[in-house]
Amino acid sequence: METKQKELVVISGKGGTGKTSIVASFAALAQRVVLADCDVDAADLHLVLEPERLRSEDFSGGKRAKIDSHKCVSCGKCAEVCRFDAISLDGPGNEGVGKTYRVDPIACEGCGVCAWFCPADAVEFAEAVNGKWFVSQTRNGPMVHAELGVAEENSGKLVSLVRREARALIEQCGLKLILVDGSPGIGCPVVASITGADLVLIVTEPTLSGLHDLERVADVTKHFGIPAMVCVNKWDLNPDMTEKIEQSSRQRGLTPTGRVRYDRAVTEAQILKRSVVEFQQDGCAEDIREVWSKVSRRLGELEPATDGGA
Repeated sequence: METKQKELVVISGKGGTGKTSIVASFAALAQRVVLADCDVDAADLHLVLEPERLRSEDFSGGKRAKIDSHKCVSCGKCAEVCRFDAISLDGPGNEGVGKTYRVDPIACEGCGVCAWFCPADAVEFAEAVNGKWFVSQTRNGPMVHAELGVAEENSGKLVSLVRREARALIEQCGLKLILVDGSPGIGCPVVASITGADLVLIVTEPTLSGLHDLERVADVTKHFGIPAMVCVNKWDLNPDMTEKIEQSSRQRGLTPTGRVRYDRAVTEAQILKRSVVEFQQDGCAEDIREVWSKVSRRLGELEPATDGGA
């Protein structure tokens, strides 16, 4: 019987829990997968996997206003109607006479009100480049990843694009698993990371804030009806809190899938641009192998999810 294609998303309630390190190790253990780095605000999976970039594309998630100084009549209507204080007086206008207005590209929210009300038709409202996305090749398979520009928004749209391209790649390559490094937190990028996935692994740490973050992100997965498992990273730093986290997980219908000990080898491996399971056999690498065994077994038991429109 042919194995169906599956999508596993690894997320966390906040950044810094070890999510990306575990994704890199999973990729090495699975050997050949399609990878998607959906942590577009702070992408770093490429630091471990050393991808060879094959394709680069601009990402446009919306529009942005720009004022043509040659058309501007300095009436100030645009500044008057802008709710975001993104428009202010600039230097001399056409032929050096008077002053024109300019748009602050960081403050502009792309609503288009200024263009609608400008009597001189001086406001250009064009697609804005908010970042870039890439298709690369890694030692563990093809990867889709992206970079959101400084102070740019629309990260949810960029995450959806990354996952869509990863799904196209898995069809082209004939592979069986998309492995997603999801966005941290509970916002729009997280929703875009998990919608339509087959299984979510939540990585947390043994602290009180880690417990609260886990509960918040677990509520998100429950809302979308996505099966979820829990992994406690650096569990041995606080065994009592680890017990509380696993107890809370069971009460919420989540499956505790294993504990990963604190191990300095993770940092040593990252310096060499390797996942920890490529770097050593024992220590936390042994823990991650056990977690992967349980996660991959659960994936095999699940029916493929229906496309949630990601």
